[in-house]
Amino acid sequence: MSGGPFYDRVALIGLGLIASSMFWAIRRAGLAGEVTGFARSAATRETARRIGLCDRVCDSAAEAVDGADLVVLAVPVGAMGDMAAAIAPALKPGATLSDVGSVKRHVIDAVAPHLPEGVHFVPGHPLAGTEHSGPESGFAELFDNRWCLLVPVDGTPPEPVARLRAFWEGMGAHVEEMEADHHDLVLAVTSHAPHLIAYTMVGVADDLRRVTDSEVIKYSAAGFRDFTRIAASDPTMWRDVFLTNKDATLEILGRFTEELFALQRAIRTGDGELLFDYFTHTRAIRRGIIEAGQDTDAPDFGRAKVTR
Repeated sequence: MSGGPFYDRVALIGLGLIASSMFWAIRRAGLAGEVTGFARSAATRETARRIGLCDRVCDSAAEAVDGADLVVLAVPVGAMGDMAAAIAPALKPGATLSDVGSVKRHVIDAVAPHLPEGVHFVPGHPLAGTEHSGPESGFAELFDNRWCLLVPVDGTPPEPVARLRAFWEGMGAHVEEMEADHHDLVLAVTSHAPHLIAYTMVGVADDLRRVTDSEVIKYSAAGFRDFTRIAASDPTMWRDVFLTNKDATLEILGRFTEELFALQRAIRTGDGELLFDYFTHTRAIRRGIIEAGQDTDAPDFGRAKVTR
């Protein structure tokens, strides 16, 4: 498919990190004629207007999606169904509806029943983010060289999927299609369980901090700092992720517990060979991530701030 603009009008529903980054990436590449936006919070809408986020910020979701060729739901996954019900009567025949949620089976089950005939539903998930949230946290480069997974529902024609793929590629992302349940299992491994572990480790450290008079904070090393960066992510979003992807997350946490018990046993019995072999294997996985271009080996102990 040739270069953009791919849509005359794009509507972003929810104006946090992902939606704001989408807007700046759309503007950078000229991927849409007009971008409208809506956020439930009046304060968020006012902030968006102040920083020039979206061509037009609307005071209702129905107004924002009116006439839009592409509508992207960028709200917490627990709110997707209610938002879909609210905008359904205003959706343009032939429009594409997508989302950016980290869980796909729940989103499909919650959203699809509300959609009118003739609206194409192509759920999506950009694998990109930071620990920051809100409309002022977005930047155009967020999706560069990252993956976006598309999960078209059964019966979706190929053209809306191809157009949305080209749109995400125009924002700098690599794109693959994936089945919903497989997506949720993969993300439980790569994102959901690691976040829960980070939240837990920071919580344990907070308990210890009370005993050690803030030494855990004062002397925190790189590993703990990375845990705190992950654990600073939006609490509403992650509450909904765990409640809506519970089966896959619990499966991975069960496997994690088994691995943890094996390492506990190795430490208790002094099995240095097992520990060395285990750490050698996991180190190779880190090298694979760097070689795939999904991170850098620069010792920045976090992420450098990116400005627009």
